[in-house]
Amino acid sequence: MPATKRKTKAEDSAVKPAQLLKFYREMLLIRRFEEKAGQMYGMGLIGGFCHLYIGQEAVVVGMQAALTPQDAVVTSYRDHGHMLACGMDPKGVMAELTGRRGGYSKGKGGSMHMFSREKNFFGGHGIVGAQVPIGTGIAFGYRYRAEDNVCLTYFGDGAVNQGQVYESFNMAQLWKLPAVYIIENNRYGMGTSIERASSTIDFYHRGAAHGIPGAAVDGMDVLAVQEAGLRAVGHARAGKGPYILEMQTYRYRGHSMSDPAKYRSKEEVEKMRTQHDPIEQLGKLLVERKAADEAALKKIDREVKDIITAAAAFAQESPEPDPSELYTDVLLSA
Repeated sequence: MPATKRKTKAEDSAVKPAQLLKFYREMLLIRRFEEKAGQMYGMGLIGGFCHLYIGQEAVVVGMQAALTPQDAVVTSYRDHGHMLACGMDPKGVMAELTGRRGGYSKGKGGSMHMFSREKNFFGGHGIVGAQVPIGTGIAFGYRYRAEDNVCLTYFGDGAVNQGQVYESFNMAQLWKLPAVYIIENNRYGMGTSIERASSTIDFYHRGAAHGIPGAAVDGMDVLAVQEAGLRAVGHARAGKGPYILEMQTYRYRGHSMSDPAKYRSKEEVEKMRTQHDPIEQLGKLLVERKAADEAALKKIDREVKDIITAAAAFAQESPEPDPSELYTDVLLSA
């Protein structure tokens, strides 16, 4: 993981304060949303599976800053942060988590399966690695139609060893598809550390056999992510084929809400929280640069909490789907 004393891209950067504040607000929105989702799950208001994104916010916020609105995103089941980063309404996301009619999938998809055509978000996917060929297919569509768009496909370190990932890599490089593959390496697949599950843990090299370039990125530093994202997206958009980014990040909670995460020490988690938290580090930088003071950051936090409170209220007030919805949006074969 990133060395403690190394300067971050944010510290070295001359990015305008307004952009830094935007990143801060967007990461904080995801953090507060996920905290509220965790609370609602504990209250029994959210059923099924629920995988929180707390700690990894810099990855999606930094990558989204490298895209145009026409570009596409597809990811796995740890997907709420990606939805919010794409600009999806927190009310619709929370309503879907609670299985209500006001949700993005009309309450039928839950945490792992919601989509937005408007935001070019092609969903979270519950099968490990299954989104990788889907993202590759989206990129193929762009290439086939000669459209100037790129598809970001997110997957985790646990999906890296799936066979369909390498089939996708081969096709993407063979046909020079505008695909950026983002490996969110949070160090644990389910409860197994990467050292116990993978013979090599430099995942950005995994496309080398196909000639796909890659880079390791400090995924706890939003500006490092943005910089790498601009480079990778520019490469793909220029017709040079796919690019792999390994985001070295960390999740503070367990794999899912049912995971007590006893496979790692409290000291390990606390060290990441105190030394590498993406939101705290950016907040300190904003204060140091006098782009914001503590009062301004607290005001942002209050505004974000109000948004999340409204989303939670909307989710609980929205009606449940009509039983007839069981028979809609279903592909039937003769």
